Amino acid sequence: MDRDVVLNKLESLRRCISRVQDKTPASLEILISDYDLQDVMVLNLERAIQSCVDIGLHLISDLDVSPPDQMAQTFRRLSALGLLEESLAERLAKAVGFRNTAVHAYQDLDWAIVYSIATKNLDDFRDFASQIMKNL
Repeated sequence: MDRDVVLNKLESLRRCISRVQDKTPASLEILISDYDLQDVMVLNLERAIQSCVDIGLHLISDLDVSPPDQMAQTFRRLSALGLLEESLAERLAKAVGFRNTAVHAYQDLDWAIVYSIATKNLDDFRDFASQIMKNL
């Protein structure tokens, strides 16, 4: 495992989460009416989720285990290996579903879900970073 790769991805994750936190509006209504803000938030949430997947795959590639078949399985595999708490692994696996919708069906996004992630779930990314750092 290349520690610098993981640290660079963690820094990218930190920047994305900071950007979402800084740009989260005071209300869902503001988000719904501001297309530029929607783009900033969704892009950074996508990048945050993808960074977590990339970090997980990088860690797994260094171990003597088969790679996961799906992105969401990355977090479950990390949990099975004792590198991530199971409850966090499940929340991040669900985040991959959001990422897939954002990437492939942007017009179908539910802005209430985006707002909820931005206001209630950013600690999942911070917890991921913390747990990964413990294992470096």
